[in-house]
Amino acid sequence: MGNGDSRVRGMAARAGGWSARHRWAAVGIWVLFVVLAMGLGSAAGRVDLKDSDQLKGETHTAAKIIDDAGIKEPAGETVLIQAKGDGLKATDADFKAAVGAVVKAVDATGKVTDVKSPYVTRTISKDGRSALVQFDMRGDAESAGDRVAPVLKAVDGVQKDHETLRIEEIGSASMQKTFDDAFGDDFQKAELSAVPVALGILLIAFGALVAALLPVALAITAIMATMGLMGIVSHIQPMTDTANSVMLLVGLAVGVDYCLFYLRREREERAAGRDGQTALRIAAATSGRAIIVSGITVCVAMAGMLFTGLATFEGMGLASLMVVAVAMVGSVTVLPALLSLLGERVEKGKVPFLAKAMERRAARTNGESRFWTAVLRGVLKRPLVSVLVAAGALLAIAAPAVGMKTQNLTLDQEFGNSLPIVQTYNRVNDAFPGGSEPAEVVVKAKDINAPEVKSALADFKARAISSGATRGPVEIKLHDAQNVAYVYVPLVGGSDLDKAGASLDKLRDEVRPATLGTVDGVQAPITGQVAGSHDFNDQLAGAVIPVFAFVVVFAFALMLLSFRSLTVAITSILLNLLSVGAAYGILVAVFQHGWGASLVGAEGVGAIITWLPLFLFVILFGLSMDYHVFVVSRIREARMRGRTTRDAIQHGVVTTAGVVTSAAIIMVAVFAIFGTLSMQSMKQMGVGLAAAVLIDATIIRGVLLPAVMALLGERNWYLPKWLHRLPDLTHDEAAEAVVAPAARDDEGEPLRV
Repeated sequence: MGNGDSRVRGMAARAGGWSARHRWAAVGIWVLFVVLAMGLGSAAGRVDLKDSDQLKGETHTAAKIIDDAGIKEPAGETVLIQAKGDGLKATDADFKAAVGAVVKAVDATGKVTDVKSPYVTRTISKDGRSALVQFDMRGDAESAGDRVAPVLKAVDGVQKDHETLRIEEIGSASMQKTFDDAFGDDFQKAELSAVPVALGILLIAFGALVAALLPVALAITAIMATMGLMGIVSHIQPMTDTANSVMLLVGLAVGVDYCLFYLRREREERAAGRDGQTALRIAAATSGRAIIVSGITVCVAMAGMLFTGLATFEGMGLASLMVVAVAMVGSVTVLPALLSLLGERVEKGKVPFLAKAMERRAARTNGESRFWTAVLRGVLKRPLVSVLVAAGALLAIAAPAVGMKTQNLTLDQEFGNSLPIVQTYNRVNDAFPGGSEPAEVVVKAKDINAPEVKSALADFKARAISSGATRGPVEIKLHDAQNVAYVYVPLVGGSDLDKAGASLDKLRDEVRPATLGTVDGVQAPITGQVAGSHDFNDQLAGAVIPVFAFVVVFAFALMLLSFRSLTVAITSILLNLLSVGAAYGILVAVFQHGWGASLVGAEGVGAIITWLPLFLFVILFGLSMDYHVFVVSRIREARMRGRTTRDAIQHGVVTTAGVVTSAAIIMVAVFAIFGTLSMQSMKQMGVGLAAAVLIDATIIRGVLLPAVMALLGERNWYLPKWLHRLPDLTHDEAAEAVVAPAARDDEGEPLRV
């Protein structure tokens, strides 16, 4: 870089320079770090999140009482016996014979306990056509799915002997087994297929196997190291399988992206005639800096999840933050060392025809995208029209989000009717509107058998029915040794979560205070599926504003410090919000209104899963910064070298178009894989992420960003005098000497950028 070499400063430039000079040391340190992280993580073991730590509020209190008491709740199972026609009733001999056969068959397996006949528990439907045999699985509830097969086989045997009746089993163990059989490998296959998909796209982008393998290798080693770190960190913040999957998704996306940005810039500089060492130093000072700014911004966005107060989100946020940080560090340290070691060999393994075609295209276009050059010509010619059309289109796409309905998806919404057990679930809910999974009141007292406690329990049971919250039967189960009682209350509303939620509110706000609330020293938190959903939604709703404010404010501050421009910081935030809004609109249009839902297998969902909007906001706000920082850094770099703002915009966009397009295609492909999974929540996540990244890399970065910057002109670099005292983080970009005259503003003063 001639005389500018001595002025290459900044963290990224220094890290890249050191790595290039100490190549084997840099590679060795990275390998040692990955091995140590994995080894320490394996030795420490991962601490999984317990049910009692999932939520705060009553659900948490109930789980803690159960944990402290050492009570292990068994996996409950139910067998539905239902007449297929209008003929048989539960009072008929054939029906009673079938019930008896079910009770005998499941008991004979030796795998169950506490088998209850519907004639004892009065679990017979109003029309007399349906009845429930209930029992518990022996052993640990979490592994009950592995032991339920003989019981399912016994129930199937009874079904064959009673063809006029429908005899079907459902419960936590049978559902666990069914879903593991149907979808157990679904998620794992998607994760594994993401790597070859990314590699294939990179092979097309670079035309050489070695160059394509580098980003994938960096991403995989970053993910491996983070898995180890997660094991260590889980002793402070317990983790879930969901956190692991999100970490893999984010790690693959940013790991490949960061390496892609760096590698493409190094190749571009070499193609311009610079020697390998100079090309590396320029890539370190420019793309390396963009990676650090982007990585820190993404980490800040992911840290927003820590403000939800929800342990699952906190685990996801921490895991995502760590993998981004590891990938960022790897990109600016070990990658320059590998590129220095490989030199021209990075072009090894060229794909016939593809590599030659790329060389011919590069020679014709001087490394600039012909497509985006044509688009930019039109955008910069009429920037106001471009802004109005592009922003109008995105606002129209975002419009359906105004009517977004969020809820925890029911079983049939999540999995559709593809599995017989989902149909069983619906039949049970239709026949028994209280649902097969009642609310649980966990009552803790100094003496559970004290007269006043027993009287309060009886009052609660009677008042629960008279209040209309339940139609019964309300069952009370005592654990004398632990001074704990369970009260099982089937809620009116059943699988209709809105109606069941209203019943839950009656229990919590009216029935409990008037009965159990009158006895000193009694705790009676209400838990269960409906209560868990209710508490989760309340906590999530309370987290929206703090998370939103944290992410937006800190992202704004980072952009302001990194570019020393109030305008760039404001437009960055606004464009990212527009991108997220458009993603919300697509989600609502497809999954709530059903527009084009059949294309992704999402018919009849009718709602967005509760946790997704906040999750998408955090993830998308972080990932969108990747492209934004990369493109704006290139524009700013060109402006520093003396180009006019309009020329700098065109140069910045068209020279980064190839790498941004390649990175976006990889992200869209990886996220789209998750959109093919059977679970609707995963479909929604995959489609939302893929759509947002596609919009972000095309309409936002290719049209809106250059059009807005063209309209603003020199005001893009505006920084009020009272903000000049802010730390200056822009010097990292001094990649080479600025040979052109220094840019000046309209008053002839040197332009501060």
